[in-house]
Amino acid sequence: MKTRTEADSIGELEVPEEAYYGVQSLRAKENFQITGHAMNEVFIQNLARVKKAAAITNRNAFTLEAGLAEAIIRACDEVIKGRFAEEFIVDAIQGGAGTSANMNMNEVLANRANELLGGRKGGYTRVHPNDHVNMAQSTNDVIPTAGKLTVLALTRPLLTELERLEHALYRKAIAFDDILKMGRTQLQDAVPMRLGQTFHSYTSMVARDKKRIEHAMEEMYTVNLGATAIGSAINVSPAYLSNVVPTLAKLTGFPLKQAEDLFDATENLDGFVAVSGAIKACAVNLSKMCNDLRLLSSGPRTGLGEINLPAKQNGSSIMPGKVNPVIPEVVTQVSFMIIGHDMTITMAAEAGQMELNAFEPVLFYHLFESITALTGAVNTLVDNCIEGITANKERCESLMESSAGISTALCPYIGYKKAAEIAKKALTTGKSVRELVLAEKLLTEKQLKTILDPYAMTQPVYESVEKTAI
Repeated sequence: MKTRTEADSIGELEVPEEAYYGVQSLRAKENFQITGHAMNEVFIQNLARVKKAAAITNRNAFTLEAGLAEAIIRACDEVIKGRFAEEFIVDAIQGGAGTSANMNMNEVLANRANELLGGRKGGYTRVHPNDHVNMAQSTNDVIPTAGKLTVLALTRPLLTELERLEHALYRKAIAFDDILKMGRTQLQDAVPMRLGQTFHSYTSMVARDKKRIEHAMEEMYTVNLGATAIGSAINVSPAYLSNVVPTLAKLTGFPLKQAEDLFDATENLDGFVAVSGAIKACAVNLSKMCNDLRLLSSGPRTGLGEINLPAKQNGSSIMPGKVNPVIPEVVTQVSFMIIGHDMTITMAAEAGQMELNAFEPVLFYHLFESITALTGAVNTLVDNCIEGITANKERCESLMESSAGISTALCPYIGYKKAAEIAKKALTTGKSVRELVLAEKLLTEKQLKTILDPYAMTQPVYESVEKTAI
């Protein structure tokens, strides 16, 4: 392989002759063989957008020669379109607060811009990675800005999938509204409810999660671009400082604004913690719901069997005909991962010192994966599970009728103690609550018809019922 010699402050390295990356990228690749995963492609594209906004603003401020700026802008556009993806060789987790990622981008853009201007890779005679591509910037403002843009971009499809889930659950709530079943607390019979109410509660939960995520996303609109190293905007022209964020906002379509306190915005990562927390809360809720779905469909002959999940694949290599709830299972596993990622994100944000947090790479790696994985989990949950759920109406009503839980409705009429006795007798004798109440002449048939009306027990009832003395 032909190489070219490049040098930095550490020394010289042989870089592949045709590579668009340079010495600092190669050094980082050698130093950070951590995950085996390259940087997120959406992050790379957003970092190129930041570089494009900087080049446009520097050109307009007359601090960057127009010809050089145009070459950099053209190179940025190519990266944004997905070109040169293989040239971004730095591991997703890296030391230096993202300096290696920043320099990987600077070198690729500089070499491509030089090439466009008729120069050779590695020469940097016309366009230099630091002096021109990185003009008026620091790793410490471009990396967090690109990170926020990436969170915004990745979250859009997640919110779309959550909206699909909300609507799918609501359709099931309507379809199952007339199916009576037994509610359960601590996995024990409680009081009657409608299967539609179960799914409506899931609908409300997802709607709340969606709003929580949307609210957290608002913090991503505030960026520290222009702050450079620590927030003092050193090496930045007044024109650049005033215009770079509006320029980036125009390029991305996001309503970005520059932080009022650039020192705060450079050293503190609590906005990312808020986003991760909202993602985690959603994952926890979805896992709880999936646990419910597995229980409600359990058996199906020897479990609850109140609903049927769509059969998606064979469930066993040894037991013929066994079908497992694989979709709820995978959603729960994604939830476990997200909970762990949230802890990493929390600790990364906490570990910053003084005017900078050096741990953004690991924070971004886990936050991007959390958002992407949850998006995929919700997608398969909707298409391969929720849409295909059916109800076993007779099974639901049979279990409800045989439960002693309906004795709760008797408490206002015969008292808690007596109702408990009836419930206990029902469990030990196998007789129904209705039979026992009538046998002991505690209430009349007419009263029981009203009091033990299962549908009435599933919602507030305001009509008067004649009570007997307690």
